[in-house]
Amino acid sequence: MPVHSIRTAFIGAALALVSSAALAQTKSVATTYIVDHPAIDAMVKGIKDALADAGYKEGSTLTWKVQSAQGNPTIAAQIAKTFVGAKPDVIVAVGTPSAIAAATETKTIPIVFGGLTDPVGAKLVKTLAAPGANVTGTSDMSPMDKHMDMIKKLWPAAKRVGFLYNSGEANSVTLLRLAKAEAAKRGLTIVEAVAAQTSQVLDAARSLVGKADVIYLPTDNTVGAAVEAVVKVSRDAKLPTFAADTNMVNKGAVAGLGFDYYDLGRVTGQMVVDVLKGAKPAAMPVRFVDKLALVINSTSAKAVGFTITDAWKKDAKIVE
Repeated sequence: MPVHSIRTAFIGAALALVSSAALAQTKSVATTYIVDHPAIDAMVKGIKDALADAGYKEGSTLTWKVQSAQGNPTIAAQIAKTFVGAKPDVIVAVGTPSAIAAATETKTIPIVFGGLTDPVGAKLVKTLAAPGANVTGTSDMSPMDKHMDMIKKLWPAAKRVGFLYNSGEANSVTLLRLAKAEAAKRGLTIVEAVAAQTSQVLDAARSLVGKADVIYLPTDNTVGAAVEAVVKVSRDAKLPTFAADTNMVNKGAVAGLGFDYYDLGRVTGQMVVDVLKGAKPAAMPVRFVDKLALVINSTSAKAVGFTITDAWKKDAKIVE
C-alpha cells in the first residue's frame, strides 16, 4: 500500500476514534419546570451554566431539552411521561409538581430536583441526608423565622399577615404551617388567601384588603408568576407586600429576604454533573444555599408609605 494511502487510512481511523469518544461522552439532560417566572428562569440558567463549566455544552457534549408545564400539573405529567420515554441520562425537575410528576413516571432514571421546599413532605426522598432512591436535589426551604422578623422590623404596626398561596402546591401548604407557627411566636395572625391559578391571584390579593395589615408572598409558583397583580393591589391599597424571594422585589414587592436562585441553580447543576459522572442520587444529600440578602424596592416603599432610613440603606440592597 502506498505511503499516502497508509497515512490517509491512519488519519481516518484516528478521526473515527475521536468521534466515537466524543459521542460516548455526550450526555442527555431533560429539564422540566412547572411555570415561567424569574426565580425558576434564574435556576434553569444556573443549572445550564454549571453543566457548561463542567464541560457539558449544548450542541457538542450535551443534549439539552427543556419544557415548561405553564402552571398546569396535567401538562407536567405529560412532559414527564415524554421525557422518561426518551431515556435521558438525567431528568432535572424544577418545582415540586414537576418533581412529583417525574418521580411518578420512573424509578430508575436519575432525577435531580431544584428548589423544592419540602422534598421529604412531598415523599420524594426518605430523608434529607439519605434520599434512598433515584431522586435527590436542592431545597429552597424558607427561613420563616427570619421572614416574620423582617415583617416585624420593617412594619412594626402589623398584627395580621395576609398569606397568599396556592393550596394545591404541597410546598406552599408546608410554608403556611411554618408561617402560622412563627407568626404566633411574634404575636402575629395569619390570614389566608388562596389562588389555584395565576388568573386568580389578583382577586385573592384584593380579598386581603381590610383583613390584613401586610401581605406575605411565599415561594409559591402560582403566586410567583403573577406578582405584578399583587403589587397593583399593594400600591393602590397602601398595603405593604413582603416576599420570600428577592426576585419578587424586583417586580414590585416592598421588601424581600432570600437567596439568589441563580446560585441555587448552580448548586443543582453541580449535582447533575456528579450524577453524570456516576454518583447515585440515593446517597447524595439534599443541598441548600444559606446566604441571604435583604432587598427593598424604593418605588413600592414610597407608594405604601414606608421610609427607607439610612440604617436600612446600609443593611439592604435598594432597587427601584
